[in-house]
Amino acid sequence: MSDAVDILFAQNRAWSARMQQDRPGFFSALVKQQAPQFMWIGCSDSRVPANQITGLEPGEVFVHRNVANVVVHSDLNALSAIQFAVEHLKVRHIMVVGHYACGGVAAALANVRVGLADNWIRHVQDVRDRHRDMLGRICEQRQPDALSELNVVEQVANVATSTVLRDAWLRGQEVTIHGWAFGVQDGLLQDLGMDVCGGASLQVSYDLAITRIRRKYAAGAD
Repeated sequence: MSDAVDILFAQNRAWSARMQQDRPGFFSALVKQQAPQFMWIGCSDSRVPANQITGLEPGEVFVHRNVANVVVHSDLNALSAIQFAVEHLKVRHIMVVGHYACGGVAAALANVRVGLADNWIRHVQDVRDRHRDMLGRICEQRQPDALSELNVVEQVANVATSTVLRDAWLRGQEVTIHGWAFGVQDGLLQDLGMDVCGGASLQVSYDLAITRIRRKYAAGAD
C-alpha cells in the first residue's frame, strides 16, 4: 500500500485506542444496535461530513450521499436507504442537506460537461429549468447559492412524494423531512424552512420555502 493509505490505518488504530481509553465500552455498545433518530441525505462532497457538522456520534445518524444530494424516484439506492431508515431504524427526522459552493450545482448551472455524471446532474438542471425565471432575476454571483437551495427544496419534495414516506404517513408513523443548506465558508447549517411532516403539509411548505428563497435573493437583498 502507498504511504498515504498506510497513514489512514495508523490514524485509525490511534483513534480506536484513544476511544477505548477515553470511553470504555464504546465499541461494545456500538456493536449491539444502531438506533439513530436522524437520516442525513447529503452531497458526496468531502467537505460536508454529517457527523462532524451536527456533533453526532457514530450510530446516531444514518447517512446517504451522492453528487448534489439528489433524490429521484428511479434511484433504488436512495429509496432503499430511505426505506431501511424509516421502516427498520424508525428514524424520526430526515434531513436533505445541500451546500454552498457545490460543484454539481455549479456544473448544472453553467452547462459544464464533466463526463458520466452529466446524466446525474441533469436532475439538477431540471430544477434549474423549473425555476429559470427566478434565477434569471438573480445576479450571476448569487445564482449558484440560490440553485443549491432550490435543489434542496425540490429533493425534499421528492422524498415526501416517495412511496416510502407516503406509506409511513398512512400508517401513522411520525417522520419529518427537513431541508437545510451547509456553508462551507463558515461551517453553519441554514434552515431553508422546508419541513414536511405529512402529505397535506407538502404544498404549503413548498410554496413558503420557494417564496423565502425568492425574497432572499431579490435584487438588493443581503
